[in-house]
Amino acid sequence: MKGMVINMNEAKLTTIGQIRVFLSGTTEVAFNLPDAERYPFIERTLIRFSYRNLAKGDKGVVLRYMERVSGYSRQQLTRLVRRFSKDRQLNKRYHPPQKGFERHYNSADVTLLAKTDALHNQLSGPATRKLMERALTIYGDNRYCRLANISTAHLYNLRKQTDYQKKRRHWTKTRPTGVPIGIRRAPQPNGQPGFIRIDSVHQGDQDGVKGVYHVNAVDCVTQFEMVVTCERISEAYLMPAFKQLFEGFPFVIKGFHSDNGSEYVNRTVAALLEKLRIEFTKSRPRCSNDNALAESKNASVVRKHLGYAHIPQHHATQVNLFCLEYLNPYVNFHRPCFFPETITDAKGKERKCYRYEQMMTPYEKFKSLPNSAQYLKPNITFKQMDDMVKKISDNESADQLNKARSALFNAINKQSRNAA
Repeated sequence: MKGMVINMNEAKLTTIGQIRVFLSGTTEVAFNLPDAERYPFIERTLIRFSYRNLAKGDKGVVLRYMERVSGYSRQQLTRLVRRFSKDRQLNKRYHPPQKGFERHYNSADVTLLAKTDALHNQLSGPATRKLMERALTIYGDNRYCRLANISTAHLYNLRKQTDYQKKRRHWTKTRPTGVPIGIRRAPQPNGQPGFIRIDSVHQGDQDGVKGVYHVNAVDCVTQFEMVVTCERISEAYLMPAFKQLFEGFPFVIKGFHSDNGSEYVNRTVAALLEKLRIEFTKSRPRCSNDNALAESKNASVVRKHLGYAHIPQHHATQVNLFCLEYLNPYVNFHRPCFFPETITDAKGKERKCYRYEQMMTPYEKFKSLPNSAQYLKPNITFKQMDDMVKKISDNESADQLNKARSALFNAINKQSRNAA
């Protein structure tokens, strides 16, 4: 009967024959000893029947009896019998820990991680790890003494914790990106800075009216980046934008690579580049990687900090000032980037490997190049740029960027409401 409890006086079983009868008569009965009574029962049974002196067949009968009553498997009983034969007693060896594992990262660390992610707009795990490492080693911020040594995998674990989610929630929608199609060939910098990839980013339409345009230029080797904003992408606005771009890089521009857009592939731009002795290349058809660096920076830098919403063209000067004073310094001197290492396998196939040790800011990458001082423009020195880097920390630069961006968009929204 289901739920029936049977009280059995097993001490009356004193012979192997009685055990055989018991086993044959209880095939349909399931026994369930309390956990605390199993070891004493096995120990009493082994002593009562002098298990060590039994014949092999009789030992098997005793084992089946203990298996039936105790609920242990045959393998577990064999281990327990072996232990009893050695120690002459059975004791539980498992002791639950008095307390759980100690937490290495406390709630203050989780709060600091959430604050850092908010400042830098949720960078990747390795980039955030590098920022916290720099905060401790370069800027002496002791709050990061534990987080500076965190692994990338555990950093993502902290981001999943409830405390982190309460302080910061971040969603990123998947957005399609265009594939540049063009002709000619990819730039060939050969490890030298000064070969830039360039692309345009349009800041949305509204009621049939175009928004501002951002011109984004990225150096192939160092990922040094300059973003300028203009009202239109016609010749009258692009020529001053190019002048600002070329002046913003600390090294001499030697190469200019674009997709096949008419704003770049025209005689005016070609004449300007020829005058400056700058090599002009364009993307090849079915080779989307030719301008992929600029395309990726469009999403990770321009769109991330300036968004997708429409910005009227008459605000181009304000946005351009924000880029020159806050966005470009932050991206080049305070934001770490991955730098790929090309590995060739036995079959001659090349693949990119992104190592954490190779992560650094564009300025640090520029300084790490062999004989990097020879690429500097006249009247520009590494000491000047080092002083600028150490003037404010990465977090302070990000904070200034966020505050300036909020002030910029508040001013744009206020002027738009007044105009309406």
